Amino acid sequence: MKILLVGGTGMIGAHCATHLKSLGHDVTLAARNAPSAGTELVTFPFIKGSYLDGDFTVDQLKGFDALVFGAGNDIRHIPEGADPSAHYERANSIGVPKFFALAREAGIPVAVYIGSYYPQAAPQLIETNDYVRSRHLADEGIRALNTPEFRVTSVNAPIVVGSIPGLAVSFFDYYISYAMGQLEGIPYFAPPGGANCISTQSLAEAVAGALERGEPAKAYLVGDENLSWQQYIQMFFDAAGSDVTLPVIDQEHPLFPDATMFAGRGGTIYYDPDPAETALLGYRRNDIRNAVEFLVGDFKARNGM
Repeated sequence: MKILLVGGTGMIGAHCATHLKSLGHDVTLAARNAPSAGTELVTFPFIKGSYLDGDFTVDQLKGFDALVFGAGNDIRHIPEGADPSAHYERANSIGVPKFFALAREAGIPVAVYIGSYYPQAAPQLIETNDYVRSRHLADEGIRALNTPEFRVTSVNAPIVVGSIPGLAVSFFDYYISYAMGQLEGIPYFAPPGGANCISTQSLAEAVAGALERGEPAKAYLVGDENLSWQQYIQMFFDAAGSDVTLPVIDQEHPLFPDATMFAGRGGTIYYDPDPAETALLGYRRNDIRNAVEFLVGDFKARNGM
């Protein structure tokens, strides 16, 4: 298939792009930022643009056999001084379905949206959290566009862990620097609570499965391991070769701020993905430690360690 991957230069999109290419697909990246030098992404065809700013046209989207969309906005993307609620509404609730409507108009027959797990795994947050509500409305909006000529599927992922060789992901670099004792002034501890996690490799496999076998208008809740924050952060310390064992302390962590804990500090969002859906999409399980070990190894390689 000739696939357009929107958000293809970011952490999730990059792994999806390289995996889909490995399966023999012809992948074109579309994103605001050019592919990072020193990564395989520089070998892909690239279209620069922002779906949010209306940079894409019907003519640009014509000729693709499939769309993979992994460019939704979260707390990291709020412009300085902007109202978060208004931004989430514009970027997710309105912007994502608007782009899918453009893809349908262009005649793309298959589309997969990479969304968030919150609306399915913690639906009680839809009414109380602007971000979760915007993700819910984006997911509902794109699936409402499904027709016999435009098969739409969403793959809704939890905390995603991983990258591709040479691609720096700032928050993972901070975790690794923390584990290696390079961040002075931050004590060693983990906050209470936890969440389901999935590797970028597993998610890329799920996206490939959705492209090939996804049920029309279906929202798939994917996931892998339920981990406490202590278990999750400890993996980075273990992979970095640290002998520190993190205690759990009920206070805000500088690298895991309360603003990102939508279930509340100490809350958990745990679930087991549906076995039949996991088999249908064909993605691997028990891959988080592998992803963390890769991140640490790549960090050391990029920094000459």
